[in-house]
Amino acid sequence: MPVFNSLSDRLTSTFKNLRTRGRLSEADIDATVREIRRALLDADVAVPVVREFTGAVRERALSSEVSGALNPAQQVVKIVNEELVDILGGATRPLTLAKTPPTVIMLAGLQGAGKTTLAGKLAHALKGQGHTPVLVAADLQRPNAVTQLSVVAERAGVPVFAPHPGNTSEADDPAADAPLIGDPVGVARDGVAYARDRQHDVVIVDTAGRLGIDEVLMQQASDIRAAVNPDEVLFVIDAMIGQDAVNTAKAFADGVDFTGVVLSKLDGDARGGAALSVAKVTGRPIMFASTGEKLTDFEVFHPDRMASRILDMGDVLTLIEQAEKAFDADEAEKMAAKVASGQDFTLADFLVQMQQLKNMGSMKKMLGMLPGMAQMRDQLDQFDEREVGRIEAIIHSMTPTERDNPKIINGSRRARIAKGSGTTTTAINQLLERFESAQKMMRQMAKGGGIGPNGMPAMPGGPGMGMGKKSRGKTAPPKKGKKGKSGNPAKRAQQEREAMERALGGGPAAKPAAPAGSAFGVAPKKNDEAPDLNNIELPPGLEKFLGR
Repeated sequence: MPVFNSLSDRLTSTFKNLRTRGRLSEADIDATVREIRRALLDADVAVPVVREFTGAVRERALSSEVSGALNPAQQVVKIVNEELVDILGGATRPLTLAKTPPTVIMLAGLQGAGKTTLAGKLAHALKGQGHTPVLVAADLQRPNAVTQLSVVAERAGVPVFAPHPGNTSEADDPAADAPLIGDPVGVARDGVAYARDRQHDVVIVDTAGRLGIDEVLMQQASDIRAAVNPDEVLFVIDAMIGQDAVNTAKAFADGVDFTGVVLSKLDGDARGGAALSVAKVTGRPIMFASTGEKLTDFEVFHPDRMASRILDMGDVLTLIEQAEKAFDADEAEKMAAKVASGQDFTLADFLVQMQQLKNMGSMKKMLGMLPGMAQMRDQLDQFDEREVGRIEAIIHSMTPTERDNPKIINGSRRARIAKGSGTTTTAINQLLERFESAQKMMRQMAKGGGIGPNGMPAMPGGPGMGMGKKSRGKTAPPKKGKKGKSGNPAKRAQQEREAMERALGGGPAAKPAAPAGSAFGVAPKKNDEAPDLNNIELPPGLEKFLGR
């Protein structure tokens, strides 16, 4: 996440230098801890949290936990990761749902922290999980707050309870003694009753904020909490607020006693390390993170995954979860069946794959979840998100025949497609080259038989190896010819027995399974007596094998 990029870069650089040492002395560990302390302080992490964090890392790094490890540098990274997870809250904490609906969720925080937008994101996420949320507009002080919540609710596809328009004059300053229009406590109470009557199972109450902490704000938030008795009180905090985040969090913890924290604006470019201090200072877990302006830019906060991102270890689990939501299972099944049956991969299939990637969201965010991508941050920043849209336009400008058989796309067709898609013939050429590579890979997977024994796609030339016919060259093994007679007496006798069996019944693979107790595939007699081997008619020259 951009807000932690600076901290991530500093820590990654520190560990890179550490890995060059085979053995760690006390001086090495002290130097590493010193660099970690500087990185955390530069990222605006609260001083008490930094002191506690580096003290725990140094104590564990100087113990036998590191000195006895096979890879001491890697063990230090593991220790830092575990301590980072600890200051981020330890374990993932889900929402507490009421045993008897509706579940009441109250949002609290300063003005500008993003409470109203977050109300829509949370409602959208809960709706996707099968809940029926309703938003309650209890912020009657900030100008047009009720209107904003109504717009957000409409975008999220959820109803809003807004019996009063609130303050609609832009001349009023909510930070000063702005007139309080309506009763926010009454609106919140009526909103819960409305949800109960209409059978909504979740109520999200949006409350007023101020530019700073004052008694009026805290009293109003406390009165709303007492009136609706919420199951969750979420404190929304701007991740870019700086060192004041800790003081603000303490004030709300004392005044409202919130149950969880939501980090907003994690897509910003500020240092944002103060947000990492909130869970440790207040003892309340970080439950959600807002990572952008879209309704879908919202995710559950996993401390272990966030620590991995900060240490540039990636977040593959979140990437997989997003892929599962975005990709159509039926389409994936069709594609797998098509590849297995040997049908060729077409540009229409390529378009479907690109559209499903687009549904996953920002490509930069997805690529940023892969391990080691901090080293390619400059390339990621230069990546153009509109590239997928250009590919869609190019393929849509083709005829169905051209999508099924790209080889017929000659110069004049390329010029027509470029004109229709608003691109250049160079872009068409690049797309066709990229598609040809994808098509070859699909063909190899089809020939290789899917998944090899090592879990990798089985490519032609061997399990898990990408070796096709063209790559054999001089190292290709010679074709196996007919086996000659062995010079080993025991092996030669075995070969002669196999030759006899083939002469009698066509070989082990060809002949039917012999009944129990039979010899040479000859069924026993009805009285269960063993067959007389002397009466078996053998081809000429084979009598010697039975000692005749």
